[in-house]
Amino acid sequence: MNSLRRKGPLILLFGDIFFFILSLFVALAIRNLEVPSKEVLLSHLGPFGLIFIIWVSVFYVAGLYEKQTLILRSRLPGLLFNTQIVNSGLAVLFFYLVPYFGITPKTVLFIYLIISFGVVLFWRAYLYFLLGNRTPINAVIIGGGEEMKGLFEEINNQPLYNIHFVSSVDLDKTRDKNVLDEIVSTVYSEDVSLVVIDLNHPEVEPVLPYFYKLIFSNINFVDMHKMYEDIFDRVPLSLIKYNWFLENVSTSPRVAYDMLKRMMDVSISLVLGILSLIIYPFVFIAIKLDDGGDLFSFQNRVGQNNKIVKIIKFRTMTKANDDGKWGGVENKVTRVGAFLRNSRIDELPQLWNVIVGNISLIGPRPEFPDPVKQYMGEIPFYNVRHIIKPGLSGWAQIYHEGHPHHSIDILETKNKLSYDLYYIKNRSFLLDLRIALRTVRTLLSRAGK
Repeated sequence: MNSLRRKGPLILLFGDIFFFILSLFVALAIRNLEVPSKEVLLSHLGPFGLIFIIWVSVFYVAGLYEKQTLILRSRLPGLLFNTQIVNSGLAVLFFYLVPYFGITPKTVLFIYLIISFGVVLFWRAYLYFLLGNRTPINAVIIGGGEEMKGLFEEINNQPLYNIHFVSSVDLDKTRDKNVLDEIVSTVYSEDVSLVVIDLNHPEVEPVLPYFYKLIFSNINFVDMHKMYEDIFDRVPLSLIKYNWFLENVSTSPRVAYDMLKRMMDVSISLVLGILSLIIYPFVFIAIKLDDGGDLFSFQNRVGQNNKIVKIIKFRTMTKANDDGKWGGVENKVTRVGAFLRNSRIDELPQLWNVIVGNISLIGPRPEFPDPVKQYMGEIPFYNVRHIIKPGLSGWAQIYHEGHPHHSIDILETKNKLSYDLYYIKNRSFLLDLRIALRTVRTLLSRAGK
């Protein structure tokens, strides 16, 4: 293992402090529209230095100097965002409750908080890994099923992860003590520093004693399913059992998140809804010239808590609504409807559903009632996706490429459910913002279906 990896937490610490100071320098330059003098920088560096100490302490408590953070870096933006929210609150309280230092940096503090988040995120998510991406971490994976195979192939075929599996053990096929002894020997001979293990596998319990002594040899252990979720952005299908829901799914209100989400829904939908009114007359004329039918299509969909919600869209098919009964129904996409779908213009009227509160901007995509009945009968736990409000766009819409369109597909709907469950488990304001930005990119590129 190279020295950079051993000294990783220390390098991160000094890097954080350096970029905290750099952010302050840039904030002062922006505030004063000139390069800050030595006197100005030092006058701010004293009180801000105390803030830096507090922030480093919060980073430590949040686990930002632990090995897990260094390995599973896709979770870093969310963790850093939440940590910086706390740090920002502490900084504001510090300067306004302790006005001892003779400065009240209202504008500087505001600029600094924005800059520091971007700069520290760049440092931790990109620059640090560029410095440390010379020699991959040797690892061993122990588990079973398609998840282990997929993780093994993905990691070893993508140098981006900076991990290389030198060996694997399939617990579904191997119960030979000699094989386990060989794995322990490989850990030492191949300079392995990471063991990825399926802690939920039924055969894992007898294996654990063989690896117990490795915790005294500076070996890091990661749950295989957590790494799978981190790499593939979905919940492993093999984990979808009763105990998973009890551990990860809650219907308890999240006051701050729910309030921010609703504010985002109403503000964005109201602005876009009003602006989109300009398009309505043109759509109306195009539809009337095409087949003379209705402008809107009102569709029943399954919403939160299995309640039926009626969503509104521009009509794109010969019939205003088929309620999801695709088989045997002669209902074709019109010429204008094809354009409306490809451009996503047909979705615009749903902004009024968001304002009313039937759906959200971000959430699992609502399905027709009849397919939902079939899926609930054939896909275990399918109904769990209805415990939160559905959305115009969601995690599955931007990451699951095989979701069915106007057809029943049990396998792909299972895969889609794994993405929906990922969102339900990890939903946050930052994740919603990420989905929104990805959706905008998809709309602009017209890559969506």
